[in-house]
Amino acid sequence: MKRALIVVDVQNEYFEGGALPITYPPKSFEQIKTAIAEAQKAGDFIVFVQHTSLKENAGAFVRGSHMWEFHDEIKAIKSDLIIEKNHASSFVGTDLNYRLRSLGIDTVAIVGYMTQNCCDATARDASQLGFTVEFLSDANGTLAFSNEAGEVSAEELHRAFLVAQAFGFSRVLTLNEWIPLLKKD
Repeated sequence: MKRALIVVDVQNEYFEGGALPITYPPKSFEQIKTAIAEAQKAGDFIVFVQHTSLKENAGAFVRGSHMWEFHDEIKAIKSDLIIEKNHASSFVGTDLNYRLRSLGIDTVAIVGYMTQNCCDATARDASQLGFTVEFLSDANGTLAFSNEAGEVSAEELHRAFLVAQAFGFSRVLTLNEWIPLLKKD
């Protein structure tokens, strides 16, 4: 088994933007940084994914803006690859699948923001592409949502997507369950 850690969209928008404050799980950012450190220790391939909006008058994720940049603590970490994406999935419109396959990677672990959007889409596509997928429940995060379809708390939304991931796409693990797997490979 050869693993990559895919770190999805840990960008300033989620910390400073105001419209998309990640709130659940409360320590997801610390868990993400720990996952990166543990993957580095194990010699796993680290991919940072950065979302860029292609919409005119985009209110978020505008290339080159401060809010588009990775969080400073993430920027300070050396990754093996940075992928810029324009869709929810890190695989759509990018060469990520090719890059991982060319390295012989068959397993991907997903961490980052947001659980129900870009992390979920990335995990689903990875599964459909034949990767073994590990979805780290406490190193992914989201926020409460309210729209014309209703409203849901951040905790409910997060939990529902973890259940959906475990149903057919990913092995859902806590960080503490995942770390020992790195030492076995």
